[in-house]
Amino acid sequence: MKTNYKKICFDGIIANNPTLRLVLGTCSTLALTTSAMNGIGMGLAVTVILLCSNVLISLMRRIIPNEVRIPAFVLIIATFVTVIRMVLYAYLPDLYDSMGVFLPLIVVNCIILGRAEAFASKNNVLASAVDGIANGIGFTLALTLMGIIREFLGGASFFGIALPWDFKIGFFTSSAGAFFVYGVCIALFNFVYSKVELSVARRRAHGKKMPKDPAEMREEAAAREEK
Repeated sequence: MKTNYKKICFDGIIANNPTLRLVLGTCSTLALTTSAMNGIGMGLAVTVILLCSNVLISLMRRIIPNEVRIPAFVLIIATFVTVIRMVLYAYLPDLYDSMGVFLPLIVVNCIILGRAEAFASKNNVLASAVDGIANGIGFTLALTLMGIIREFLGGASFFGIALPWDFKIGFFTSSAGAFFVYGVCIALFNFVYSKVELSVARRRAHGKKMPKDPAEMREEAAAREEK
């Protein structure tokens, strides 16, 4: 069967967005969205790990015994997390420090392990790579959006650039503010998605030709005979 890459991308970024639709990876989402840059940093790190782990797990899916697949997946993910930590520590120390303990916790991030179990272990390499990138982009966009909102309202800045006013609402930099922004983002995203989905379904329904009623068909046949 032909792989539908367009659907894989759509599912990972929108329809099954890991943060706003499936509510996965909540710990890092709440903790690292105090600024937009932190959200982008964590999102890109998870994207790279998703891509690499999905590809390797897909390559080894026929080799790894079913009985030990979860420990094997965790080991593969942990290896890539270690590599990312070393790279960030060497070249982006500020980002490394801002992520703190949540960087090594990517090992047990349910988004990565979930895609490994649900998709990469059952599909070919290219499809798994596309799935990893799509889910990573969806995760990154969600974290960046939350980071922009919390940074704008709580820190009066935009991507680290101070805004020309000093109006700040400290609530949005707190844990309670993180939960509030997350809940609002989930509600708005799902509301808009459901409205768009309903609109598309209605257009498709109107576009289909409805079968004619048998009585109507007999009347049309009789009219043609009279002519």
